[in-house]
Parts: sequence; C-alpha cells; structure tokens
Amino acid sequence: MSLTQALRGRAAKPPPDGSKPLPGWRRYWPMYAAVSPFFLLFAVFGVFPVAFSVYLSFMSWDGIGEMKSVGWENYNYLVTDPDFWQSITNTLIIWVLATIPMIFLALVLAYALHTTVRFKAFYRVAYFLPNVTSIVAMTIVLGSVFSDSSGLLNSALRAISAGEVGWLSDPWAMKISVAAITIWRWLGYNTIICLAGLQAISSDVYEAAKVDGASSRQTFFRITIPMLRPVILFVAITSTIGGLQLFTEPQVMFPDDSGNVGGPGGEATTIVLYLYQQAFIFNRFGYGAAIGWALFLLIAVFSLINWRLIAGRDEDALRAPKAKAKGKGKSRAR
Repeated sequence: MSLTQALRGRAAKPPPDGSKPLPGWRRYWPMYAAVSPFFLLFAVFGVFPVAFSVYLSFMSWDGIGEMKSVGWENYNYLVTDPDFWQSITNTLIIWVLATIPMIFLALVLAYALHTTVRFKAFYRVAYFLPNVTSIVAMTIVLGSVFSDSSGLLNSALRAISAGEVGWLSDPWAMKISVAAITIWRWLGYNTIICLAGLQAISSDVYEAAKVDGASSRQTFFRITIPMLRPVILFVAITSTIGGLQLFTEPQVMFPDDSGNVGGPGGEATTIVLYLYQQAFIFNRFGYGAAIGWALFLLIAVFSLINWRLIAGRDEDALRAPKAKAKGKGKSRAR
C-alpha cells in the first residue's frame, strides 16, 4: 500500500470518542476565520475602490449629487485634453531627469559602500535617512533653497557673479528642482537596495578578476553591472512607478489657492497632481477616475519597456543556446 493510501485510510478513521468526523468546511473554518480579517479589509479598502473607480470613470459626479452616466465621454475628452497631455510631458521629463542620474548614482554609491571598510553602518543610516524623513517638511525646506529671490542657490550664484536662475518660475528649472528633490529622497533607498545586491555577489568573482589584472573600472562595468541586472530591473521598475506617480514635491513647492497647480503655466504639473486638481478642486470625480486609469496604463507600458530593455537580453541569451541545440537536433535527424 502506498503512502498516500495509508494517509487517506488514517484520515478516514473516526475519532477515538466514536463521534463522526466533521465535513471539510466545518473542519477548517477556524483557519478560514483566522485569515478572514485580512481578506475583508482587502476587499473593502482594495478591491472595492478599484472596482468603483472603473464604474466612476463612466460617470459624471461632483461627489455629492446624483451620478449621471456619460459613457466614454470622459475618455474621449481625455484624449483631446491639452492640459492632460502637458501633465504627461512634464511627468516624463521629470522622470528622466530624476531616474537616470539616481540609478547611476545609487550604483556608484553602493559600490563605494561595498568596498569601504570603516563606518559602513554610519553611511548606510545617513544615506537611508532622507527616505524616512517627512517629504512635506523637507520639500518646504528645499523649496526655500530653490527660491528665486532669497534662495541659497541663487545667493551662491550671485556671489560668483553667475547670474540667477528662476528655479520656481523657469519651465526647465522648475522641472530640475522637482527632480533634484526626488533624487534626494530616493537615492539612499536605491543605494541600500543595490548594496544588498552587491553583497550577494560572491567575492571569488572579484578575486578572479583581480588575478586577471582587471581594473576597478573594468570590474564595475563588466562584472558588477551585469550581475546586478535583476536588482537594476527592480530599481528601474519601482523608480518608474514612483516617478510617474509624483505628487507631493510639485504640490508643496508650487502652492496656489486659486485652483491652479504646478507653478507658472502648469510647467510642473504631473499626472497625479492634475488628477488631484480635477477630482478634489474642480469636483470632477468621473474625469479624475479616467485620468487614474490612463495613468495605470502608462505605468504598465513603461514597466514592460523597462523589463524588456533590462531583462530581455538575458531571456534572449538563454533562448539562443536552446534554439541552436534544437536546430542541431533537427539537422541530425535529417
């Protein structure tokens, strides 16, 4: 008799007291009851808001009155809305200005921390500290640094007779200032993630490269970067998701009580900031829900692009030997 049959026979035996065994659902209901609070909370605060936002995107609603079905009108207006396309352009520019330098700096700092012998714990805490600091408070502080009239940056530029920069008024300078705050906030977090990936690489690889006469630059670009590709993929995707959802930095740096957001000309208006304006300032909740789903599609597309650019090469490299071996097998069969 097999082990499975023996276990089934043992499970089918009645309890020692002679009572009948309970049915399956009654036997396991205490376990289901123990995990049910999570699923109930997830259904109420996770599944329901998502499903309701889909329904709401086809409605016209001011948050108080009666909902009115408008079909695809919100999405049709979304395609032709110039302010929405401007927010996409602004978001993508800020994302490029922040993400690419941040990933590169995170890799360099992680490599420096990995090779540093002294004060490792201090540097890790120092780099990670901005990520746990209140972003609203730090945006206010850094906003005063970027101030056009009395900011520290312009004061330093005036001291060296380099002229002033409209960090909070010039279109490109506004985007750079928002990107700089984003880098300051997330650089330490990504550095710690990359450092964890570096520590997972065997030291034998670096010792072999050192024996072969590889320089530090060659070791970094030909060994460290290729072996960190899964970590870089994770950092790139999370940075993409966070960068396309940027909200706090431009909202705090460019406050406006009149309903306008994103500073002069809306040059720092991101997609989420535009969603906030439409839904919670202009009370166009249906249109705001449509913007939210457009943002979801945009994040999905860029995440797939990042996956293909970073991880696609590994997949192609793995498929090539298999295809080659398969071709050889067919040729031998012939």
